Amino acid sequence: MRKKQLPEQHNDFEDAFIREIDEELKNEKLKRIWDKYGLLIIIFVTLAVFSAVSYETFFAWKEKQNQKMSDTFAYALNMQNQGNFAQADKILSSLIESNRGIYANIAEMQKVNLLLEQNQKEDAFNILQNIIEDSSFNPHIQNVARLKLASYKLDNAPAEEIKNILQPLLNQQNLWEISANEFLAMLAVREKDFPLALELYQKISTNPSTPETMKIRALDMINLLK
Repeated sequence: MRKKQLPEQHNDFEDAFIREIDEELKNEKLKRIWDKYGLLIIIFVTLAVFSAVSYETFFAWKEKQNQKMSDTFAYALNMQNQGNFAQADKILSSLIESNRGIYANIAEMQKVNLLLEQNQKEDAFNILQNIIEDSSFNPHIQNVARLKLASYKLDNAPAEEIKNILQPLLNQQNLWEISANEFLAMLAVREKDFPLALELYQKISTNPSTPETMKIRALDMINLLK
């Protein structure tokens, strides 16, 4: 069977996906991404994982697996939105145990949101740290975990701890790096290292890949720091 290349639009979809993550993360509303785009996230990361698979093989696999897993995930979200946290946790745990692939990765991230909604921050942080350290996790999910963990630790955690969390996102020359630099700029403000904060915000504002909303935030901070 002859293999076909995946559409070039995949890169555009990846950029749009990461931009959406940044928008929601800054307001600590990452859960809305899963609520709104759960199935699209599954499709996107699956495309990244199976980029070498032919159209025919991929869609045959997706048709068989995707519906059941996405329905299970949607049901867990519905239980969470209704405040039935115990049932939501049970469903997510079963999804994690029954699937060792991308669906399990996404369910693991949703368990973090479930715990945070119940103010069980330490347990949520432990899961995020495990995701970051587990090399079997999809790298896109790991990047989300890094940004989410840094966002919750930004106020109180030691500066070096936050820098270590964000370090793997640097030097990637993409939107993950821009988001990491914004967190590092906020950390610099917290530490009263205003020259470093100004340097980082200027770097963000002049980067042609920076989303417009981030650029506006960076310019506002530059005006305050000058």
